[in-house]
Amino acid sequence: MAKQNVSEQFVDILARAGVKRVYGVVGDSLNPVVDAIRRNSAIEWIQVRHEETAAFAAGAEAQITGSLASCAGSCGPGNLHLINGLYDAHRSMAPVLALASHIPSSEIGLGYFQETHPELLFQECSHYNEMISNPQQMPRLLQTAIQHAIGRGGVSVVSMPGDIASQPAPEKSVEHALVTSRPTVRPGDEEIEKLCRMVDEAKRVTLFCGSGTAGAHAEVMEFAERVKAPVGHALRGKEWIQYDNPYDVGMSGLLGYGAAYEATNECDLLILLGTDFPYNAFLPSDVKIVQVDVRPEHLGRRSKLDLAVWGDVRETLRCLTPRVRTKTDRKFLDRMLKKHADALEGVVKAYTRKVEKHIPIHPEYVASVLDDLADDDAVFTVDTGMCNVWAARYLSPNGKRRVIGSFSHGSMANALPQAIGAQFVDRNRQVVSMSGDGGFTMLMGDFLTLVQYNLPVKVVLFNNSSLGMVELEMLVAGLPSFGTTNKNPDFAAIARAAGAYGVRVEKPKQLESALKDAFKHKGPALVDVVTDPNALSIPPKISAEMVTGFALSASKIVLDGGVGRMVQMARSNLRNVPRP
Repeated sequence: MAKQNVSEQFVDILARAGVKRVYGVVGDSLNPVVDAIRRNSAIEWIQVRHEETAAFAAGAEAQITGSLASCAGSCGPGNLHLINGLYDAHRSMAPVLALASHIPSSEIGLGYFQETHPELLFQECSHYNEMISNPQQMPRLLQTAIQHAIGRGGVSVVSMPGDIASQPAPEKSVEHALVTSRPTVRPGDEEIEKLCRMVDEAKRVTLFCGSGTAGAHAEVMEFAERVKAPVGHALRGKEWIQYDNPYDVGMSGLLGYGAAYEATNECDLLILLGTDFPYNAFLPSDVKIVQVDVRPEHLGRRSKLDLAVWGDVRETLRCLTPRVRTKTDRKFLDRMLKKHADALEGVVKAYTRKVEKHIPIHPEYVASVLDDLADDDAVFTVDTGMCNVWAARYLSPNGKRRVIGSFSHGSMANALPQAIGAQFVDRNRQVVSMSGDGGFTMLMGDFLTLVQYNLPVKVVLFNNSSLGMVELEMLVAGLPSFGTTNKNPDFAAIARAAGAYGVRVEKPKQLESALKDAFKHKGPALVDVVTDPNALSIPPKISAEMVTGFALSASKIVLDGGVGRMVQMARSNLRNVPRP
């Protein structure tokens, strides 16, 4: 058997760690690794048009599978392009191993062509970031990087000069068993007992849930029933906690709706479950707060805590629920459910009246029809900006659908690249990219990746010819909109010219059939929907709070409007409220 070089050993270890594909753009210092992938049947090279796409795609794959995914960039500008997608993956706790190829090792520090310092560049968006400067570091350094990415949930970056990649791998190198999954973390008995006492002493308990409630839906519902607690959620908690939830009071934050804000501020014990919710202006300052999180560095960094509980949400609730006393008083819960339903009833009318006849098309109507027509297990990838609003308001989670976006990092141009990663995981699963025209055009070149691999991603383009959220931010701050208008082409024509299915929709009556035809198409498709740039009205009064940014009053007035199927769910939950 021929002796392995470092690149071949590198690729073998990735495959052993469960990596199925590596996203990237080939070039110079990266070529030895790409060639090793070419000769390894266990792993696939995915050629994208921009390395930022590679990182976003790997992050989305990791979020869909829960397993390690990988991306790579050549030296200097090549790996530098990875950084935005890696920031997003890291902040989303997606396990990603990034290879940052490097200039020849003998030239490092001498101002060589394309020289950068990846061990410095990626420091802030990784748990582990080291360079292989000697073949003897393999495979231990790569194994350590993999275990950081999986064990801590986030990004590891390995930089490697091209000349090192081509050298022989060390003989008798130690390859140990790899960590490929994360354990659950149970809080100590002392913390459980403290939390139990606090719950028993509280008259009004509210739960506020984030992405850390993934896999804990049943436990959250059981606990909410036992203590008669309304359940609100952050945007990243929506897909995990909103469905089949008779205690739902909506979402808090910049895109919030319903009674989640009131429920979190009018209780006397707020329990934050698996959320690193960043907007502390929406959190109360005068009630007791408990936070449960598997990442101890998240505890207390948003609000002052009365109790910090380090543990997995599911395991914590499994320990806690049997120990707390069952509450019988539903007054607070029922009042919040009624307030939630009333709030949704009040805003839904503004965006349903004659919406089927409105030209330009209401984006709310597009999102509502999309929600109705999409598969029950569809994966939605959502661009940052106004598409976040439509996803938060109109996409109906059911325990099988996934909604992925740049919800923590807040990058533009994420939806199409993330759709690529999601679709490679399963070509038979429906993947829908909810793209804004601003985000789509930023990385539009990778629409060609869909065509090249015949990926059946459906791009639904909310085309309002503007940077809608930025324009809204300016207007709420009392500034005239400036630099926010896009002069757009016929994107459907571009899609057809590229070899994909493309259709342009300018009238509401065309929408449903256009989406159905696109969904039936076997390959990539783009539906270019011309939407109303003035879909969200500006508040009649601009307060001092609004001028400082999206404070509570601004978001409640500006973003109140349209809630899709959630109003039906709120109405059904009211059936549980006893009538006087």
